[in-house]
Amino acid sequence: MTRLCVIILTKNEEKKIGATIANAQQVADDVLLIDSGSTDRTLAIAKEAGARAVYHALNEDFAAQRNFALTQTDADWVLYLDADEHLNDVLQAAVRKAVAGEASRQYVLERKTVAFGRTYNHGAMRPDYVPRLFPRGTVHWVSKVHERPVCDLPSVTLPGYVEHYTYESWQAWAQKANHYTTIWAEDSYARGKRVGGSAAVTHSLAGFVKVFFLRAGFLDGWPGIYLCFCHWFYTMLKYMKLYELQQKSSKKGE
Repeated sequence: MTRLCVIILTKNEEKKIGATIANAQQVADDVLLIDSGSTDRTLAIAKEAGARAVYHALNEDFAAQRNFALTQTDADWVLYLDADEHLNDVLQAAVRKAVAGEASRQYVLERKTVAFGRTYNHGAMRPDYVPRLFPRGTVHWVSKVHERPVCDLPSVTLPGYVEHYTYESWQAWAQKANHYTTIWAEDSYARGKRVGGSAAVTHSLAGFVKVFFLRAGFLDGWPGIYLCFCHWFYTMLKYMKLYELQQKSSKKGE
C-alpha cells in the first residue's frame, strides 16, 4: 500500500501545531516533525496528537532540515508543510488522488497568505505556487533560507490551495525579517556573492516597483500598501547586511 509522510519543521510552535497536525492527518499515514529544540509544549502536543518528532539542530540551514527528514521515513511519498499551513478540502482530495497514482510526477500547491487577519491576493503576499509533494528519493533541497527543492520529475499543479497563516503582528514580521536577512547575507557571502555600495538602494527600489505596481499590491488596501514598503525594507536590509560583511572582511585584510 502506498504511504504518505507529511513533514513539518518546528521550533516553539505550540499555538499552531495542533491544528496543523490534525489537518495533515487528513491525508497522511505518518506526520513527522523535525524539531530544532522546542522549549514550549510543541512536542507534547505532537505526541498527544499521534505525530512523531525527531530532533535535529537547525544551524541556520532550512534545506538541511528538509533533507534530514528524508532519512527519517520510509514512506513512498513525502509532503512538506510548514507549521502554519493547512490544506483546504479540495487540495486534500487532490493529494490523496495523486499519492494513489504513479510516482512519476512532482506536485505543486497554490499557497494563499493569511496575515494580520486577512487573506492577500496581490503584492508581496499574493498567492504563490510551491513544489511540495514528491516521491521520496526524487528530491533534495538547496539554499539555507528561502530553500527550494530540486527534483527532475515533471511538475503538475494540484487543484485547491494551502492556507498559509503567517504573521499575527507587525512585531512578528520584523523579528523574522531581521533573522532571515542575516541568514541570507551570511549564506550569500559564504557562496562568494559580492555587491557594490549602491546595491541596497537599487535592489530595494526594484523590489518595491515589482510588488506595488507590477503585482498591484495597492489593491489589497492599506495593509497591502504597508507590505509593499515592508518588502522594500526587507530587500534593502538583505543587501546592506551583505555589504557590511564585505566591509568588515576588507578591514580585517588590511
